[in-house]
Amino acid sequence: GWYVEPEYRRQGVGRALVEASERWGRDQGCTEFGSDALIENDVSAAAHAALGFVETAQIRCFKKNL
Repeated sequence: GWYVEPEYRRQGVGRALVEASERWGRDQGCTEFGSDALIENDVSAAAHAALGFVETAQIRCFKKNL
């Protein structure tokens, strides 16, 4: 995953992070890059789409205190 502080968004920071990660991944022999965002986070969904990510699923996460 990746995250950009709000004051640095829309300045190419996220793209630079993702592109550097993609280069590193390819160098390691990786063939996919996974990321996630909360279902209601439309800003993140738009950023992912702009960088070429394709949404594959939406999930609900659960926890139980012990």
